[in-house]
Amino acid sequence: MLNLHTAPPGTSLCSSKLVLRATVLAQAVAILLALAPGAVEDRWFRLGLSTLFVQWVALLTLLLLCQLQKYRPNISAKRLAACAFAILLTCTTLVSLAAFVLLTEKGWEPQVNLSWFILHNLTIALIVGIIGLQFYLMHLERNQRIAAQSRAELDALQARIRPHFLFNSLNTAAELTREDPEAAEAALLNLSSLFRAALNAGEASTLKAEIALAKAYIDLERWRLGDRLSITWDLPDPLPDTPLPALTLQPLLENAVGHGIERITTGGSISVCLLQSEQNITLLITNPAGEKPARLKGNGMAIDNIRKRLELLSGEQAKLITGTIDNHYRVKLVIPYAHTDR
Repeated sequence: MLNLHTAPPGTSLCSSKLVLRATVLAQAVAILLALAPGAVEDRWFRLGLSTLFVQWVALLTLLLLCQLQKYRPNISAKRLAACAFAILLTCTTLVSLAAFVLLTEKGWEPQVNLSWFILHNLTIALIVGIIGLQFYLMHLERNQRIAAQSRAELDALQARIRPHFLFNSLNTAAELTREDPEAAEAALLNLSSLFRAALNAGEASTLKAEIALAKAYIDLERWRLGDRLSITWDLPDPLPDTPLPALTLQPLLENAVGHGIERITTGGSISVCLLQSEQNITLLITNPAGEKPARLKGNGMAIDNIRKRLELLSGEQAKLITGTIDNHYRVKLVIPYAHTDR
């Protein structure tokens, strides 16, 4: 059932896709008005006036809604819909008033007085608004279905720390107990951090926390694989403080180890590089593609799961791109630069 009290992430009214759809819908309304029977003006002239009028109303309404959502990011879908209707009708009234005054001054002869002109436009705006609301509710329902599916996959993700990885890590810690007690303690603490993150897989995290968790995982694998695994971290100091879904980076590095390093007899090196711009943060993870056939399953599930959760958190601005270049597998993670209050 659709929950109107909480708008899921990824429903930004400032997105380019939504602006394009609103523009197309507004132009369709303008064309219908121009083709309406009973018009005395030239059809092309009427189309031009209708387009100018409708696009002004649509873009002004969308601009105000975008600003509302920007300064009230946690507003519920129900209140947002009520505000949308109020803003739409207000913008329609103001644009109608301005258009009536300006056009009559230029010699346009209206068929009705100002009150009927505004009432007529408000009726059309109300009907179009109801149609637009239905599309928006369909969009919310789709996002909530994705969220529910992602929640189910997160439950499976909690079990993705494979049993043999647990046993190998415990065996490594047991061996280190005799040789290096401090290293054994560090291994157990890293393992504890990984399982704590798995239990909180549905929670929000930060880039800094995700990097720390990824390093804990790599430390465990380096104790197990020894010289077969090496890694280079090219990270800025300090790390940008931006939100990420929990367990975003660790599964990507787990794939790099399982599908790359473990499939190479002599091992290999993983590269993690973070690049910043004013708008985005780009994380590149590169590893050898491997010599042997892949034995592990779930690489596609992890990638799809992370991609969906990023879409829910950051909308279309977040991207997860994978590919093979020169026998090296590369994951490119692009997330919008945003501060968190955590």
